[in-house]
Amino acid sequence: MGFFGAEPWSEELKKRIEDESGIKAYDIYGTSEMSGPLFTECSKQCGIHIWSDKFLVEILSPDTEKSVPDGKIGELIITTLTKEALPLIRYRINDLTRKLSESCRCGRTHPRITRISERSYDMIIVRGINVFPRQVESALMKIPEVGNFFMIIVDRIGPLDSIKIQIEMHESAFSDRMSDMMTLKKKSRGL
Repeated sequence: MGFFGAEPWSEELKKRIEDESGIKAYDIYGTSEMSGPLFTECSKQCGIHIWSDKFLVEILSPDTEKSVPDGKIGELIITTLTKEALPLIRYRINDLTRKLSESCRCGRTHPRITRISERSYDMIIVRGINVFPRQVESALMKIPEVGNFFMIIVDRIGPLDSIKIQIEMHESAFSDRMSDMMTLKKKSRGL
């Protein structure tokens, strides 16, 4: 098994890590301000357990700063309950998630959140459309010929923004036939 955190990741990337490495990938959540790893998935992998005896977690609308109903996406806000050296009260993390209200199949009663979907400040606006890097990752990981790394390039050409995605390809995708390369280009443009 492997525990992965630090950045939002898509379900597609998780599956690819598991398929390529032969391990079970678990999500772990933490922040450097709160001394690293804080919460993790259990063996049932149906949400990240919050250690509610140590942390108070709120999910707020980034726009209104009001609580959102369970199951609705919002910004994760954490208050430390037992930390003495550097207590944090209603600390805004800018990570977007959902609170899960139903009981976990593992039997634990701690509240849970979904995997971090994105960071509110990661959003790119291109020609009036909100784009999150995780959305791009999710789409790219569905194409077997695409490798694990990509780069999003946002530029301004004249008065308009443009977005370009540079991708790494798996070795198996390389071909000396131009038609193979054009097919892959069309496949990736169809996202």
